[in-house]
Amino acid sequence: MRFSANLGFLFTDRPLPEAIRAAAEAGFAAVECHFPYECAAAEVCAALEETGLPMLGLNTSPGDRAAGDFGLAAVPGREEEARAAIRQAVDYAQAIGAGAVHVMAGCTDGGAEAEAVFRANLAYACDLAAPLGQMILIEPINHRDVPGYHLSSSSAAAAVIAALGRDNLRMMFDCYHLQIMEGDLLRRFARYQSIIGHVQIAGVPDRGAPDRGEVDYGWLLPQMVDLGWPLPFGAEYRPGDAGTEATLGWLAQFGAV
Repeated sequence: MRFSANLGFLFTDRPLPEAIRAAAEAGFAAVECHFPYECAAAEVCAALEETGLPMLGLNTSPGDRAAGDFGLAAVPGREEEARAAIRQAVDYAQAIGAGAVHVMAGCTDGGAEAEAVFRANLAYACDLAAPLGQMILIEPINHRDVPGYHLSSSSAAAAVIAALGRDNLRMMFDCYHLQIMEGDLLRRFARYQSIIGHVQIAGVPDRGAPDRGEVDYGWLLPQMVDLGWPLPFGAEYRPGDAGTEATLGWLAQFGAV
């Protein structure tokens, strides 16, 4: 079983290239990130080449977080900003060899106009990324952490994917978010496995390390592997004040170190 370190939450006390090196030293098989744009792509590439780790994916810019933005792709009236963020993400992903771009929907009233904007921007993203061999991901995010996030259920994500009919559009199956919103994770995973592009894990409800809380990953993840899941699981959890290294004992539980 293999794991990817999400460097948006892990090893954040150091620059991104050093975080990549730390993830390799800790025993991770891959890395992923949130918003790497302030770091020169050449520096990221050098660290990836040195460690041999693949960069699985990154996020589009969330917009103005101080003003309440958490993505732009479904926000009516901000289509130009959303598409600029998509182009930025696709270009950066190409530069560092990342295989996927998570297009962040943002917070909306959940209405038909927002959904139409979301689908149009996703079609744009898919068409831009397809010639580069990139996957576009959409992620249901829970309303406890992000009230009003436009996409909050696996069924809604599946409906978008079916409606757009793009081969490179997939769901990010974040066990933390989906446990809070829906639960029944294994059956939900099995139902949607054919359209899932990445799986992420964290403890529930505190988003700590995946060795605590109400989800038994020691049982769940082997079941997903038995269903045929071949890719690394993304560790996207908050390590707390003790720092990332102090939380990594769970890797040994899965034979990852």
